[in-house]
Amino acid sequence: MRPDAGGWHCAPASAETRAFHAELPDYAPTPLTELPALAVELGVGRVFVKDESCRLGLPAFKALGASWAIHRVLAERAADGIQPDPVTFVAATDGNHGRAVARMARRHGQHAHVFVPQGVHPRAVAAIVDEGAKVTEVPAPYDEAVRRAAEAAAAADAVLVQDTALPGHERITEWIVEGYSTLCAEIDEQLAAQGVTEEPALVCVPVGVGSLAQAVITHYRSRGFGPAPALLAVEPEAAACVLASLTRGEAVGVTTGETAMAGLNCGTPSSLAWPYLHGGLDAAVAVPDSAAARAAARLAALGVSSGPCGAAALAGLRLVLTGAGADARRTALGLDTTSVVVLLSTEGTAANPHHLVEDR
Repeated sequence: MRPDAGGWHCAPASAETRAFHAELPDYAPTPLTELPALAVELGVGRVFVKDESCRLGLPAFKALGASWAIHRVLAERAADGIQPDPVTFVAATDGNHGRAVARMARRHGQHAHVFVPQGVHPRAVAAIVDEGAKVTEVPAPYDEAVRRAAEAAAAADAVLVQDTALPGHERITEWIVEGYSTLCAEIDEQLAAQGVTEEPALVCVPVGVGSLAQAVITHYRSRGFGPAPALLAVEPEAAACVLASLTRGEAVGVTTGETAMAGLNCGTPSSLAWPYLHGGLDAAVAVPDSAAARAAARLAALGVSSGPCGAAALAGLRLVLTGAGADARRTALGLDTTSVVVLLSTEGTAANPHHLVEDR
């Protein structure tokens, strides 16, 4: 728990991103679904789930960042008069980001080379291949796949499109984070349409390297009206690098283990995201795979398709609001029986073959 985070402020995200996404032929806001049964279970006023199980034709939110970043890269190359030869976009991924990069590269007539770490399910790898990408499997954790992707991009004069910042590539990571801001803008509009006239009391965000959380923090910590929401980061116990970093007060790496929350299996916070995570998160929690599986099953019973990464938001909220010390945590987060809570379900079941095949 971090009681001073609500007073932290930052500059707003670019206003251009939402307009760009709105012009894409397959764009539509993803649903914000109210689940009254969860509100009763959790002792709050209203619970909404932002359902990212189908975003721009893919089963996760990642296409928002990849589409905007690739658009910006190609637009800048055209403005600089660079010959329009096919560009190779390189990325490391646990599944969803790489597939999004491959899809957006193909849409623009470009190439993609995607590096995947150990533990990524063969069906997730096959989905990336089906998008026309070259895939290199790395027999090592995610952080090593990122390093190798960066090396390959440099050696081939290709463009690294990575959602964790690396020296010399921060601007593209910034564009990816900007792309995610469309999700937050949609939530504002959808809450208003459902009669919520103030900021939600709490927003729960699954966290890998922290780029989505950076976008969420930027959205809510750059506004000057009303009380700011509390922001809760949720990670797997097997890869809780943000929790470890907040505990230490500095960005640190952790040794990751196996987890069904493959998209969150990251050992180091993004250097670009870290100042936002450190300044703007009210709380962080790590959850076991079993809690994510139970949360996914509960969401499915309520009509929301959510893989383990997406369901982590509910798993984390349950852990925070129950058990020893729960009353103190509710008070610290400013929650009561009238509070509005938003959960970000960042992927559908189709994005995570582990969930479908092993249910671990």
